[in-house]
Amino acid sequence: MSGTGTITPGTVTEGPAARVPPTERPGRAYWAVADCLTLVRRTLTHYARKPVNIVWQLGFPIVSVLLYGYVFGGAMKPPGGGGASDYRDFLMPGMFVMTMAFGFMNSALAVVTDTEKGVTDRFRSMPMAPSALVSGRWVTDLLVAAAELAILALTALAMGWRPDGGLAGGLAGFALLLLLRSCLIWVGVWLGLLVPSVEAAGGLYAVAFPLTMVSSVFVAPSTMPGWLGAVAAWNPVSSTAAAARELFGNPVGSDGSWVQDNAVLMAVVWPLAITAVFLPLAVRRFQRLGR
Repeated sequence: MSGTGTITPGTVTEGPAARVPPTERPGRAYWAVADCLTLVRRTLTHYARKPVNIVWQLGFPIVSVLLYGYVFGGAMKPPGGGGASDYRDFLMPGMFVMTMAFGFMNSALAVVTDTEKGVTDRFRSMPMAPSALVSGRWVTDLLVAAAELAILALTALAMGWRPDGGLAGGLAGFALLLLLRSCLIWVGVWLGLLVPSVEAAGGLYAVAFPLTMVSSVFVAPSTMPGWLGAVAAWNPVSSTAAAARELFGNPVGSDGSWVQDNAVLMAVVWPLAITAVFLPLAVRRFQRLGR
């Protein structure tokens, strides 16, 4: 508007747009982040309104910690010998890893539920960044995983577990646990877009159990038959479990193999490799929805 009261064409004088000239309006990157955070807020609101959902997610790992720590712990032998308290020090990092590994089931169920109810299609029809549907699930599940780890760590501390690797080692151990969960989110998103229904998604437990059982979560691979011990040692779950034990200062139970002696390195390499495979698969599968 000029000093004479005339309005210059293209000038907006009222409303929010008056504060943002057309050439300075947010671009795609801004809306990708904004829409992602909107979907994160949506899911966290669901958890706040129905906290039983997250309680249910935490029920199994907490019961498992108590069961293996107190019921079976007295009969289990930690690597290098020792009593039940020593086995709990060996067990707890493995239970943290198991919780992170099983988390991909929650990601898959959430995705297939939204798809089956038509929520995903409604979001796709809205003027929002397509990447937000995938990135929003990743951010939400990572936040929930961090909350799960915090609650499990408090449970473990109450049972007598102590990380003796110092503050830096403890933080690095929890960072590797979240890194494993981060890569498995993409596995869960891809599987959730692949399976046709929630009932079919329940069958994914057949994948989750071997992934965690044939590993060093509960016992050292050196106690297994040779061929099975080799499979368990090269399991990505075992690498993160061994790395977390090493960083926490707990018994590791290494069999002297290269993959076990370089557990911290492999706990980084495995998640990066899994992400490199399943992130493109999840994005491609999402793009094919409705075609």
